[in-house]
Amino acid sequence: MNFEEKTISSEPIYNGKIINVRKDTVQLPNGKTALRELIAHPGGVGVIAVDENKDVFMVTQYRIAAKSDMLEIPAGKMEYGEDPLECGSRELVEETGYKAKNFIHLGEYYATPGYCEEKLNIYLAQDLEFVGQNLDEGEFLNVKKYSLDELYQMVMDNKIYDAKTAIAILKAKAILG
Repeated sequence: MNFEEKTISSEPIYNGKIINVRKDTVQLPNGKTALRELIAHPGGVGVIAVDENKDVFMVTQYRIAAKSDMLEIPAGKMEYGEDPLECGSRELVEETGYKAKNFIHLGEYYATPGYCEEKLNIYLAQDLEFVGQNLDEGEFLNVKKYSLDELYQMVMDNKIYDAKTAIAILKAKAILG
């Protein structure tokens, strides 16, 4: 059976700096119609930066949606049409101060496909060189190194709450051992 939903009409609800929200009327596979509220987002990139000792540069920052500090890999929002690797490389330097010579693409993932178009690209970064942190205006975070093994155990113990970070840690652990 084909489960594709076809968009019949689309109504903008809100256009913001980071997201746009719209209400779509879709035709279901059985011919009936339904409403879908969707968030348009240009996508994001996360980078798990691992040094020669298998230590990982992590950031902690307050996330208003979670109402708490979150331990995450460095990450950021892409601009529409931006190359994900360029975005990831820029975000890594901005947030940690480290530039990487080697990147491995770990995949693309939808953050919340039920209502949000945001797609995340995740990279493993290696061969790191400190060039200086350059945070965006209004960005407040702490950088700390953790061993890959410690982070892996934190994921397994459900102490990492950010999905992109958990995926990155699990994939890096599978690749690097």
